[in-house]
Amino acid sequence: MNDRAPSLPAAHLRGLTPETLVAVFPEIGFDMSQARRVITRLVHDYGSDLHGIPGLKKAKAEALLAASRLERLEVTDRRRSAVDPFVKYLFRASDGRAFETVRIPLEQPRFSVCVSSQAGCALKCAFCETGRMGFERNLEPWEIVDQVLRVRSESPERPVTGVVFQGQGEPFQNYENVMTAADVLRHPCGGRIGSDRITISTVGLLPLIDRYMEEGRPYRLILSLTSAFDGKRQSLLPVAGKWPVEALAEAMKRLARRQRNVINLAWVLMSGVNSGADEARELGRLFRGERVRLSVIDVNDPTGRFERASDEERGAFQTALSENEIPFVRRYSGGPDIHAACGMLARQARGGEAHAV
Repeated sequence: MNDRAPSLPAAHLRGLTPETLVAVFPEIGFDMSQARRVITRLVHDYGSDLHGIPGLKKAKAEALLAASRLERLEVTDRRRSAVDPFVKYLFRASDGRAFETVRIPLEQPRFSVCVSSQAGCALKCAFCETGRMGFERNLEPWEIVDQVLRVRSESPERPVTGVVFQGQGEPFQNYENVMTAADVLRHPCGGRIGSDRITISTVGLLPLIDRYMEEGRPYRLILSLTSAFDGKRQSLLPVAGKWPVEALAEAMKRLARRQRNVINLAWVLMSGVNSGADEARELGRLFRGERVRLSVIDVNDPTGRFERASDEERGAFQTALSENEIPFVRRYSGGPDIHAACGMLARQARGGEAHAV
């Protein structure tokens, strides 16, 4: 009988910072200068080998590569919108799991990358295609980082200056891997993305919001609220029943004070569901006197159960927000011709139908 515990997979080098590289491979004996050069080559430069790194002997480079992993994700689908500069990627990992990434054009000539943190999702939000797929597994840090590096390598016409953890999955259900990936992406030897340009979206897992605050994480956190009323919110986001809206609002206020930043909220707008003046009034009550920024985005539901608000309905909701002193921005939902909403390409890859919206 073999009582040995199964061996852990070797560390992937694109999921490390120079500091963690030194810590993970003490037997190789890297100094910090060498570690910085290695991570700069593999992450910032997206290199595939360690040849010719100044100050790094061949024997040490070979020992590192023998003890680690350096594969890349496979791109199985890549769609460029004919309508706007959005590009949708479908990646496949070595175990066959598929997940999506979107290159998002920003107002200035630059790009942001919307990354997935899980293959599938366990939350089953009523309006979300990914939630209908179910949960498969958490992504490793390098799998998140590699999404950004691949998009950046194929987008030389504009710099990639932002990352949004708002693709497939609930980032806080993969908390440690997401934070590790964010640390690599902001590191000067890594992605060189400013911490204020890394946004992590959550539906509101209150204990992990508290942990995020206690750890002093520097990234921007956005709460996907979608309704200000507990009962309605729970019907749309089943996990919401665990933590009342009032408690989430108080947590976001504490975070904003700690970070000296605005309270960032997201609102998936659905016709006849959460577009009423009552929602705006409740938001005004919850966040009275606070600095708030509400991002409003039209729903993308291929089943047709949830419909986009008309221009008139959306305008009335935005007017109600203004009357209740809730500043808002309308986020453009781009790439309709390439299934840019989360889950559509991955569902198609699994044999389901991808619906254009």
